[in-house]
Amino acid sequence: MSDGNLAASAPDAPDERLIRTTAMTRLLRRPELGALAGLVLVTCFFLIVANPAMFTLAGIMNFMAPAAQLGILAIGAALLMVGGEFDLSVGSMVAFAGLAFGTVLVTWDMPLVVAIAATLAFAAGIGALNGQIVLRTGLPSFIVTLAFLFILRGLTLVGLKWATGGATQLRGVKEAAGDSLMLTFFSGDAFEGLFAWFAANGWIDTFKNGTPKVTGVPVEILWFVGIALFATWVLLRTKFGNWIFAAGGDANAARNSGVPVRRVKTILFMGTAVCAALVAILTVLDAGSTDARRGFQKEFEAIIAAVIGGCLLTGGYGSAIGAFFGAIIFGMVLIGLTYTSIDQDWYLVFLGGMLLLAVLFNNFIRKRATGER
Repeated sequence: MSDGNLAASAPDAPDERLIRTTAMTRLLRRPELGALAGLVLVTCFFLIVANPAMFTLAGIMNFMAPAAQLGILAIGAALLMVGGEFDLSVGSMVAFAGLAFGTVLVTWDMPLVVAIAATLAFAAGIGALNGQIVLRTGLPSFIVTLAFLFILRGLTLVGLKWATGGATQLRGVKEAAGDSLMLTFFSGDAFEGLFAWFAANGWIDTFKNGTPKVTGVPVEILWFVGIALFATWVLLRTKFGNWIFAAGGDANAARNSGVPVRRVKTILFMGTAVCAALVAILTVLDAGSTDARRGFQKEFEAIIAAVIGGCLLTGGYGSAIGAFFGAIIFGMVLIGLTYTSIDQDWYLVFLGGMLLLAVLFNNFIRKRATGER
């Protein structure tokens, strides 16, 4: 074959990068791989050592409820980490948003729908303030949000004492909420009629009087699943998702390419704060009160769940579904230990160990997938 024919056929040759990208490499590049593997291992562990009741329908709901509350925070934290920033104030934001919600609902005697809207809007404003301080000063988001961790926790203590006349707990939330139609979206169980029908047909366990042991799906689980699906769609199927990855990977290059980096990061800070406010509303309505300890240290658990889910501390890489799996791991361990003879204080050891292992695993997988040394 002549040189001319070789030159003519060159453009039709497949891209070298495509030839070298194997199915295994594509799998290793998935950020949620570590979380999924961890979930399988933790599940196998509890299948061996835990009481079989843990994996009944009631047991699954028991560990999915706290997993959902943490997972809502973790997904918001994951998106922000993909965007290259941190928010260490989300735990304190849960307490502060709970104070705001309780004050509007109980102290000011406003309707539930107004209290919910006001709380979410107020949280979004705090998130925007966090973002603007970070972006305008150039300070690390770690430092700025660490400051707000203490500021919001302190304001919660002061605000609760003001609202209650000296106490650190505000009661009467359920009574103030009454029988509002909005209550069904933020409290209690969903699909109660369906579960009653399952019980009548013998498909789920019941008590001796015939009532189902599980009356429905806690609404926080539905919020958790819905937010995970929405966040995954945003990251993988929208232009804004591309902007998030670009802003976290190389903010200067993204800015030069026309990505509105400031706006993207501000929206992500607002989203993280709104997720914290949503958790506050769900937990306050469930407990019927709010207190100064609500959300304590949840910021660290949320970030750990996001890291387990594949988020890199350097930004530009991560997964909402990975954070979803990471939160389920936490819920499973937290509640699963009560089904074993293991001391529950090992949970704290697990937190630190999982963070270290996740960072090492993600670093190893990233280097294997990209060919770095």
